Amino acid sequence: MQVKFTLTMDDVTVDGQNIDSLVLDWVSEVEYDDVLSISHSWITSQNFLTKRMKGLSRVGESSLTIEPLEDF
Repeated sequence: MQVKFTLTMDDVTVDGQNIDSLVLDWVSEVEYDDVLSISHSWITSQNFLTKRMKGLSRVGESSLTIEPLEDF
């Protein structure tokens, strides 16, 4: 299924530079089980983002929205 991800991060540090707010969104083709896995990892891991994003060393607040998209 096609899914839209929206990642919102506030009070972040990237490569030593402080950024007030950062929003990333993208569309990806993923299986339902993968969405569940991503959601579970997001909820249970304290450093989910800093382990995956090069240069990101600190995140104050963050949220991840996952929306299924209808096929056109």
